[in-house]
Amino acid sequence: MSISRMRAHTPAHHPDPEVDAAHGYITAVVEALGDRGIQVDRSWLDPKGPVDATVVTGDKALVWDEWTGCTFGLYVSGRQGERTVLADERRLGGGVLLPPAVLARLVETGSALPPATREPGARDGLFDALRDH
Repeated sequence: MSISRMRAHTPAHHPDPEVDAAHGYITAVVEALGDRGIQVDRSWLDPKGPVDATVVTGDKALVWDEWTGCTFGLYVSGRQGERTVLADERRLGGGVLLPPAVLARLVETGSALPPATREPGARDGLFDALRDH
């Protein structure tokens, strides 16, 4: 896949700085999926409570949020500003900020890691880590 085509499917920046902090990480996830040959159709950042993002890959989608990490399943509905609905979803585990290449491998292989979540409002450096992407 060409880089210009791949970038067309990365999320747009979000006007809320806290939500937009996830932009670099989700962009890296989209690129890692592309590196694995997984076609990304579209992606977007979503509102707070929790901050989340959606990456649509054909009839499936990956949903990341700041509290539980990533969930993967059949894409039912969703768009920016509206929570994404999945069917037959499964949590990918491993924490809320898996390295993008690891996340792409889990999507590709259908495997998962043990769950690890974080509490709402945790002051654990997540947003600093997101901004580093």
